[in-house]
Amino acid sequence: ENRQALRRLEREGRTFRIVPAAEVARLLPILQDVSDEWLRSKSAAEKGFSLGCFDETYVTRFPAALIERQGEVEAFATVWPGPPGTEASVDLMRYREGARGTMDALFVHMMLWAREQGYQWFSLGMAPLAGLEASAVAPLWVKLGAFLYRHGEAFYNFQGLRAYKEKYDPVWEPHYLAYPGGLSLPRVLADISALIAGGYMRIVRK
Repeated sequence: ENRQALRRLEREGRTFRIVPAAEVARLLPILQDVSDEWLRSKSAAEKGFSLGCFDETYVTRFPAALIERQGEVEAFATVWPGPPGTEASVDLMRYREGARGTMDALFVHMMLWAREQGYQWFSLGMAPLAGLEASAVAPLWVKLGAFLYRHGEAFYNFQGLRAYKEKYDPVWEPHYLAYPGGLSLPRVLADISALIAGGYMRIVRK
C-alpha cells in the first residue's frame, strides 16, 4: 500500500521535497493559504497545546515537507528532527481540498527521508484514548474514556486517527496522565480540552 502511494504520487506528476527551516519563511504566504483552505474545508478552528497550529514563528522553526504539483504546494507538514540517530516526528499537517490522497505519500516520503538522515525512529504522534478497555471491573474514568473513544466523533475523530496510523504498522507505546485523584479528573480533562481548543467555549466547536 505504501509503495502504491508513492507510485500514484509520481504518476500524477506530484513531487516531494524537504525545505530547511532557514528557507521556510519565504514560503509562509503559500503555506498559510494551504492551511486556511484546510481549515475551511474542515469547518474547523486552530487548536493548540498538544496539536500543531499555524503560527508563523512556530512554523519557521522547523523544516517543512512539501508535496508539489507543477510548482504548486498541495500539502505540507512540519518536521521535528531530533538529535542525530534518535527520532524524527511530524507535527502540523495541512493539505488542499482534493489532495487528501497525497498525505499517504507525504508520510512515506518523510519516513524514508528520516531513515536517510540516520534516524532510528519516526513518530506519528499519539492516538488519544485508544487502548482503554471498558470491562466490568474497570474504573469509572476508564469506562468514560472508552465510551468517548467509541462515540465521541462530534469532539474528535479518535477511532479514525488510530485506524489511519495503524496502517503504517507502528510500535504503540502507552502514555499516561497523572492527576490528584478522586473527582478531579473531569475538571482536569476539561482544562486540558480548553487549553487545546483555545477556550472553554470552543471545546464543543470544531
